[in-house]
Amino acid sequence: MHHDYAGEPGTAPEGMEGYVGIGTAGSVASGRISYTLGLAGPAITVDTACSSSLVALHLAVNALRSGQCDMALAGGVAIMATPAAFIEFSRQRGLATDGRCRAYSDAASGTGWSEGAALLLVERLSDAQRNGHHVLALVRGTAINQDGASNGLTAPSGPAQQAVIRAALTDARLSAHDVDLIEGHGTGTTLGDPIEAQAILATYGQNRPGPVWLGSLKSNIGHAQAAAGVAGIIKTVMAIRHGIMPTSLHIDQPSHHVDWSAGSIELLTEAREWPENGHPRRAGVSSFGVSGTNAHVIIEQAPDLAPLEHTALPVVPWILSAKTPQALADQARRLADHVTDNPELHPTDIATALTRRTQWQHRAVAIGSTREELLAALKTPITGSVTEGKLAFLFTGQGSQHIGMGHDLYQNFPVYTEAFDAVCAHFPGLRDIIFGNDNSLLAQTQHAQPAIFALEVALYRLLESWNIRPDYLAGHSIGEITAAHIANVLNLRDACTLIAARATLMQALPTGGTMIAINATENDIPTTPGVDIAAINGPNAIVLSGEETAVTTLAAQLADKGHRTKKLNVSHAFHSTLMEPMLNDFRKVAETLTYQQPTIAAISTVTGKPVTNDWTTSTGPPSSPTPTTPPSPPTPSNTTTTGWPSSRSRTQRPLWTPGGTG
Repeated sequence: MHHDYAGEPGTAPEGMEGYVGIGTAGSVASGRISYTLGLAGPAITVDTACSSSLVALHLAVNALRSGQCDMALAGGVAIMATPAAFIEFSRQRGLATDGRCRAYSDAASGTGWSEGAALLLVERLSDAQRNGHHVLALVRGTAINQDGASNGLTAPSGPAQQAVIRAALTDARLSAHDVDLIEGHGTGTTLGDPIEAQAILATYGQNRPGPVWLGSLKSNIGHAQAAAGVAGIIKTVMAIRHGIMPTSLHIDQPSHHVDWSAGSIELLTEAREWPENGHPRRAGVSSFGVSGTNAHVIIEQAPDLAPLEHTALPVVPWILSAKTPQALADQARRLADHVTDNPELHPTDIATALTRRTQWQHRAVAIGSTREELLAALKTPITGSVTEGKLAFLFTGQGSQHIGMGHDLYQNFPVYTEAFDAVCAHFPGLRDIIFGNDNSLLAQTQHAQPAIFALEVALYRLLESWNIRPDYLAGHSIGEITAAHIANVLNLRDACTLIAARATLMQALPTGGTMIAINATENDIPTTPGVDIAAINGPNAIVLSGEETAVTTLAAQLADKGHRTKKLNVSHAFHSTLMEPMLNDFRKVAETLTYQQPTIAAISTVTGKPVTNDWTTSTGPPSSPTPTTPPSPPTPSNTTTTGWPSSRSRTQRPLWTPGGTG
């Protein structure tokens, strides 16, 4: 974030008289704005006198280009708290006798001071388009330089002004004849205006098919000093948008101190239509500081963007936050009034804007499918306050797949599409199977597991693009490999290799096993030959897996005792000893992969604790990894847990072993 605060030109310290304390120092002005708005990027107070706000814009543009920030505020404010500037310029005979700035006029007699404040919000065009922001104009090029050893500290330098104009054109990759209008510095002084006009004649006025038009906002509002440049930008943007070149006031005739015949240039003594001429409307904006620091910015007409297409969402959340409960209620009321008064606002646009506001401790959310439902919800929104806590993502296992899953996300969110396609590139035909109509084909293990992985990775990347990031990851069965990939333990290629081996080897195993979910505790499950505990999903949620006759018989016995049971729709007895024939071949594949230390804490479904680094950076599973935290309660000797299909101990398989309800 960039901001400029300055007082009178050439007398910035005196201009801040009357303001005392660190919190009101000019050097802290930008920090105060960052503090108020919760901004964390570069915060720079610029003081180059009259050119301050354009220098701030130049710095902001370069910060965006270099990636220092994604959005920036640039602007200026001039507050004349003392008469110092009036006194000083009166001594120099630099003030207009009637207070009017007669820019480039033969009747010019000096400048006239004014106060003002203005800010621009700037963003990379690609980001603005992706975020659906309304683009008013483009900053095509910027440049700053210094007068150096001119014929006086406060005297302008024509060669330096020419140089800064040419530098801005170079930055914009334009020629002088590509620019139609100049919003000049034009303060109305008998020294500065002629020098500036000659510099414009020498640059923009040469070798062009028609004249470049020249005017100055200072004729309208006076010289706003540190805010003058950004005020000129705003005038220029509005002129481009309305297709009108505004008049400059108080010009009786062009200054006789300028050789107007030296180039093709015309003063805007009256407003003129700004016609389409084969290229976007463009204007150069100048601001030359009494400090000798010069700035020039080229503004271009915004491109015609396709209307933003709003993704159809089943529900839309309007998120509010405040520092107190009363402020939260007031904000809900103000939002309702604003939406009522502006019926053209789209509910999704409102939701997007609200998510980008600073989030305070007290929160509320109104949820609805239509504008009317959301307005009604604002009367009694869901409220609460923020408490300390962590965020965890859990990735599911086989059995959750279904035809067409994620199709709407795939069509509407490019981030999701890109991530989904990146996975499908490793599994030819997978996308067509997922978005096809053969549910039995998708249910096959060799397709179901890669499909679930593709969906989970794409969902994570979509949430990640919205700055929703977990503190912990865990996975159920095939979801464990997703967790390993998201934690950067496995890159995408290796994760897909492991998924392919796991799914193919499981598919090749003989059928005949079964899995049944039981509403029971571990202690309710007797040791039974041919039956394993596949997963302990909760204190009273057990999944049995193994030989079909043995599992079905035990489930029936438990049902007779009042335990609810449900047979799972699976092709194999996952997470049971029936998986053991595939382990050697699976291990051979796993040992060829590269494992990195996790960058997000991954929770083991064996120990319930974070996976240790040595567990994931080895080329294969150690026989007994050492937990870094106290061990979990002991497991009955006849059980296995999610992800560890054949072990009799919770500490014998690493994160990526086969298992799962697939």
